[in-house]
Amino acid sequence: MSHGHAEPYGYVSPQLDELSSTLIGDALDLLADGAILGVLIVIQSRNDNTESFQLLDDGPEKLLEEARNLVRGKRGAQRYAIAYEGAIADGDSFADALIVEFGEKGQRSYSAFCFYEGKGSGDDFRWTEPAPAGEEEPLLG
Repeated sequence: MSHGHAEPYGYVSPQLDELSSTLIGDALDLLADGAILGVLIVIQSRNDNTESFQLLDDGPEKLLEEARNLVRGKRGAQRYAIAYEGAIADGDSFADALIVEFGEKGQRSYSAFCFYEGKGSGDDFRWTEPAPAGEEEPLLG
């Protein structure tokens, strides 16, 4: 994640960096505890009110579609972050990863990921620092 300056992936405001970083921390805590993650969403409005949602009751693709539609339809939304479990190619195989999509109204949207291992192992849970995954479809125009 950027810290409010231009990177090859573009600009991420300090507010969006904080929002997405906090969501990553919360999601990693849930994974360390062995909780069902589903899809986590945080949406911040222009007046800095923040709403959090957790979607659990469907398949992964359906939950992600529902999360994106929730962000698109949220009146006054200024920035958002969405977190979910997935797998990322790691050499010749795939590894468990926390994937986060994030964006801000009028800006490009991005994704990042953290590899993890030891879901549900508490203090023995391990993860990597977030790494950029690329650009995503903007959800807030």
